[in-house]
Amino acid sequence: MMRSEPRALQLNEHGQLKHFLTLDGLDKTILTEILDRADSFLSMGEQSVKKVPLLRGKTVVNLFFENSTRTRTTFELAAKRLSADVINLNIETSATSKGESLLDTLKNLEAMQSDMFIVRHSDSGAAHFIAEHCTPNVAIINAGDGRHAHPTQAMLDMLTIRRHKGRFDGLKIAIVGDILHSRVARSQLQALTTLGVSDVRLVGPKTLVPSFFAEMGATICHDLEAGLKDVDVVVMLRLQKERMKGALLPSESEFYRLYGLTEESLSWAKPDAIVMHPGPINRGVEISSDVADGKHSVILDQVTNGIAVRMAVLSMAMSGQLQSDESPATKDEE
Repeated sequence: MMRSEPRALQLNEHGQLKHFLTLDGLDKTILTEILDRADSFLSMGEQSVKKVPLLRGKTVVNLFFENSTRTRTTFELAAKRLSADVINLNIETSATSKGESLLDTLKNLEAMQSDMFIVRHSDSGAAHFIAEHCTPNVAIINAGDGRHAHPTQAMLDMLTIRRHKGRFDGLKIAIVGDILHSRVARSQLQALTTLGVSDVRLVGPKTLVPSFFAEMGATICHDLEAGLKDVDVVVMLRLQKERMKGALLPSESEFYRLYGLTEESLSWAKPDAIVMHPGPINRGVEISSDVADGKHSVILDQVTNGIAVRMAVLSMAMSGQLQSDESPATKDEE
């Protein structure tokens, strides 16, 4: 069966989000709308009552086939701050581990009148598959699928960059580490190029940064100093040893020597450069504690911004689903 084109599947007839599966095919207007809406939600964290009624009466299901405490927790907080009811499905003890198929599980959840599935899966394309097969009025949000995409992580990173730098045009950004296995790097690169960043450098050893990534609009650097020279933003990535097959690295200590971000190597970037990391951090493997906890680090800001971005995406997708449900007759009556 031919897979639906991402833009057509993600947007309703009015051009509004109804699913959020990938940044591929989404334009600058949509990405900017997500960032602007997330900005409006950020101040909620400082209020005594951290809730708005945008998803009141809606049921959101965290459907995590792959562990991630930070991502699941921030999605749960985002949904609850929008006043939704939240179900966290433990896949390891669910019927899927007893032989029930993924589609069977989805149909049962749909029968419980669920309104949104937040899906994390180790297989690339899983969220796309679910969006194609679920009932039309259920919104699907991709919380990370295989090596393919992690769009909300990329957007919280974009919000962090915009809040610290105030712009995207003219910025120089280095993404360092395990690019090969990183769905985050792929989504970041799509977001950055869509938002107008023309100088994105992918930095790491040849085994982890193959040359084909240049086709996505990035500059490939296998030397850390060249990759970090005069950049405004440094994004460090985790070494994903669980996804590696074969001898892609001589050792973690050798990787740290050549590509680890230390106070010394950070000095090659601009003096006001910010340091980011999607987490979890491997201290002493890809980044030193001095840098991770230092004045250039905005890693904790990323976590805070993640809740606001996920609130923005959830509210936009639900609104897009409701707009899709409106019949022409209903609109004419209005």
